[in-house]
Parts: sequence; C-alpha cells; structure tokens
Amino acid sequence: MTNNRKISLPEDELVNALKSQNTIAMHALYDMYSAALFGIISRIIPQIEVAEDLLQETFIKIWNSADGYDPAKGRLFTWMMNIARNIAIDKLRSKDYRNTEKNQDIENNVDFIDAQKEVTFNADTLGIKEMVNGLKPELIAVLDMVYFKGYTHVEAAEELNLPLGTIKTRVRMAIIELRKRFN
Repeated sequence: MTNNRKISLPEDELVNALKSQNTIAMHALYDMYSAALFGIISRIIPQIEVAEDLLQETFIKIWNSADGYDPAKGRLFTWMMNIARNIAIDKLRSKDYRNTEKNQDIENNVDFIDAQKEVTFNADTLGIKEMVNGLKPELIAVLDMVYFKGYTHVEAAEELNLPLGTIKTRVRMAIIELRKRFN
C-alpha cells in the first residue's frame, strides 16, 4: 500500500532541511510546489513531455544550488520560480528546441501531402523560378531560405554562418535584381 500523504513544512524548516541536503526537503518541495512550478514552465513550453523534463531539471537545480538561496533576498517560492522560468526560457532559446519546432508531426504531414496533390498554376508566378535561378548562387541560397523555406533573417544567418547584415543585403540585392528582370 502506498502512502498518499503529502509532506508540508514551514518555509524556515524547509530551507534548513534543503540546505542540509535532507531528502525529506525534496519530497516536501515536490509536494508543495511541483504544480505551481509546472504551471510556470508549461506556459513557456507548451509540450507536456518537455515541460515535465524541465520540472525535473528545475528540482535538480534547486537541490544542487540550495546553498545559494538567501532568505533575506526573497521567499523560497520566488527563488524557485525564477529557476524554473530561467530553465524554461533557456530551453525555448536552445537550438535543438527551435529545430524540433520546425519539424511537423506525422499527422500534419499527411494533410500536407494530400494538399500537395491538388496542384494549381498561377499565371502570375509562371517564370519566377527561372528568374530566381538566373541570380548569383549566394543570392539564390538566401532567397530560398527566407522566402521559400520560411526562415527568419536571423535563422538564415545562423544556418549559412553569415552576419545578419550580409543576409539582409543579399535579400535586398536579389529583390532589386528580380525587379529589373520582371520589368
């Protein structure tokens, strides 16, 4: 039979137990604050599995950096909330997370493939591909990423390992050249 009682300690006792690395502190922290910290993380990272992993990472960081908590600077929950928020923001900004966000689920791909079967020709776009292919290769690469693949200028700069200003200049040069050819 499992014990379903939740552990709750006054904040000063909880801080002392946490700083002395008493395992009861971790159980109490989880029972008392896991729902609130998960709420903070899941507002930033909506994928449940990733948010759960980040919650675990938050508790590990709290456990390992308990000596850094100073009750004179603020409440324990505020300190833990900042740790959770920072971990979630770091994940959101990480390159691997941004790359996984670019991938589509298989369910979305089925709809996308079905939509691709219905091909229509737009008279306004006929010949555009040939005009783009006539540009310099470095301009084609930037246009392809920014206009056809949906990259932001910053993402294209990172992907091509070029300065942001160079990306913007090449996009502008390509547009000017296409305008000349189109008119």
